[in-house]
Amino acid sequence: MATRDADILLHPVRLRIVLEASAGELTAGDLAHRLPDVPQATLYRHLATLADAGVLEVVAERRVRGGVERTFRLVTEKARLGPADAASLTPDEHLAGFVAFVGTLVSAFARYLRQPDADPSADPVGYRQVALWLTGEETQHLLNDLREVLQRYAAHEAAPGRHRVRLSTTVIPDAVAGEDQRPPGSSPRTTG
Repeated sequence: MATRDADILLHPVRLRIVLEASAGELTAGDLAHRLPDVPQATLYRHLATLADAGVLEVVAERRVRGGVERTFRLVTEKARLGPADAASLTPDEHLAGFVAFVGTLVSAFARYLRQPDADPSADPVGYRQVALWLTGEETQHLLNDLREVLQRYAAHEAAPGRHRVRLSTTVIPDAVAGEDQRPPGSSPRTTG
């Protein structure tokens, strides 16, 4: 099977690297510090895979102790899956990708909680779900609005007084086994 963008991006370690790189330029050493549970050889192998695929680009090189330290930058347009990518995935592949995504959230939250000064009651920590009744068009408007707001804040660079926060979004059609998904009082669906 040919390597698809989904195969490259939805690997648990590579997904974590992409998320770290989304905050700005970094070296393999920076990544090793941020992902201490990933063995160095594994980290380098996945960095090479992402660089070969064009998801990461080398923006600087410098000599360090007889070797070359590379600084990487995320190529944002290569770091996302489009509709064709999503259509190429089987349900099991979608689930595996989602599990990898959720794993990055769990890992990031665990790292935060392990900090001696972590204070979820005072820090900007939150997690919740909201069920919405939306048409397909309303859903698209909501996603466009969110994308516009996020792009405005994603343009911010590291600066004194700014602290990095992670905001993760998930949109899932709400299908509960055995429950009717129509609003109360609506007529049953018919096919014909």
